[in-house]
Amino acid sequence: MRYFLLSAVCALFAFLQPVHAQSAASGFSRLPTGTEYRLFRKDAAGRYQPRALAATDAPYASRAGQLLLVFMEFRTGRDSVVMNSRQVQPTPQPVPLPASPTPGGLEEALGLLLPGDSAVFRFQADSVFAKTFRQPVPPFIRKSGNTLVVTASARELLSIAEMTARQEKIKSQQALAQTAQDNAQIDAYLKKNKLVAKKTAGGTYYLITQPGKGLPPKQGQTVRVLYRGTVLATGKEFDSSAKHGNEPIAFPLGTGQVIKGWDQGIAMLPAGSKAVLLIPSALAYGARGAGADIPANAVLRFEVELVDFK
Repeated sequence: MRYFLLSAVCALFAFLQPVHAQSAASGFSRLPTGTEYRLFRKDAAGRYQPRALAATDAPYASRAGQLLLVFMEFRTGRDSVVMNSRQVQPTPQPVPLPASPTPGGLEEALGLLLPGDSAVFRFQADSVFAKTFRQPVPPFIRKSGNTLVVTASARELLSIAEMTARQEKIKSQQALAQTAQDNAQIDAYLKKNKLVAKKTAGGTYYLITQPGKGLPPKQGQTVRVLYRGTVLATGKEFDSSAKHGNEPIAFPLGTGQVIKGWDQGIAMLPAGSKAVLLIPSALAYGARGAGADIPANAVLRFEVELVDFK
C-alpha cells in the first residue's frame, strides 16, 4: 500500500485555478469539488502561518510540464499513518504537473501548492480512491471514518531538464563512490593474499596464473571459457562450468553478451591461459545484483581458462 500510494501520487499530480470557499467551523477552505484544504507557509521567524490563495498564484498553466518536489503523508480519519513518503525515500519526490487535473482528486488539491508551501488536505476516502488511485478504498480506511487526510510539503519547482541533470549528477557521484569502495575491497584482497594484479583500461583486475600462447582474441571472435565464479567478500560460489557438465561457455567477445568485466578480462588472455578476474560491481551486476546468490554492488572473483577462440 505504501509504495502504491506514492507511485500513484507521482503519476497523477496536477493543478487547478484557485477557486475556493471558507469553512469557518473547521478552519479548512473548500474547493467547489468538495476537497478541503489548509495552506501554510513559514514566516521570517520560521513559524508556520496560514496562507490564503492569492490572485498572483494563477495561472497555474504556467507550470505545466514542470516537476514539483514534495513530501507527503497519508493518514486515516482516526490519525493512523497509512504512508509517509520520507520513510520510503528520504528526499522529496518529483511529481509532474499536467494541465488537466481530475476534479475532486488528490492531484487537484496538490495543485494548490507553490514551492515553500505546506498543506493539509481532507478527502472523502472512497471518492479520492476512485478518482486518483482507481481502486476501492481499503476497508481499514473506510472503518476509520471514510476520511483520508494528506499533509504535503512542497520544496522545489524544476523543469524536466533540470531534474534529469540533477539525477544524472547524483547517479554519477554514487557510481564514483561505489567504484572507490570496490577498488578498496579488491586492493585489500590483493594485499592480504600477497598478489599483484594488472588492470584493464576499463577497470577490471586480472592475474594470469598460467600463461597461454599467441595473441589474445579480438573483438567479435568467439571465445570458449571454463570458469568458476564467487562473491569476493564471502567466497561463496554462485556458478561454475562444473555445474554445466564442464562444457566451456562460448560467446563473441566484446559484444555485450556477458558482463563487462568478462569482455575486458578475457580480451587480455592468449588461448590456453588461466587467470583470476576481480570485477568491480559496476562491471558485473551493479546495484541490481543477480538472483539470490549475487547481492547488490557485489565485487566478483572468477577463475577462468580461455580454452580457445576462433
